Amino acid sequence: MKILTGNDLVTGDVVWWTGDGWSRLVADAVDVADAGEAIAKREEAARRVNVPYLLDAALGETGPVPLHIKDRIRAAGPTVRPDLGVQAEQVARESWVI
Repeated sequence: MKILTGNDLVTGDVVWWTGDGWSRLVADAVDVADAGEAIAKREEAARRVNVPYLLDAALGETGPVPLHIKDRIRAAGPTVRPDLGVQAEQVARESWVI
């Protein structure tokens, strides 16, 4: 499974491609398969997202789970204060186990 991520140009938040827009929750991400590069180029050119890139993920109980630790951290929010960040509630509910 391939998912697409980047940073929102207005807020700076980590965002995930949902198939028709961007979400701050990785659980909303969809498999972009072979279309990922084209979506990334289009969204970056439209200045909706900064530095979009594809990453490997596996389908977990509540949606995609990034396979690389860097992207799991990006999905979870700040590591120094797990009670902060957009995904704090999501992380509290999930085990992040594939």
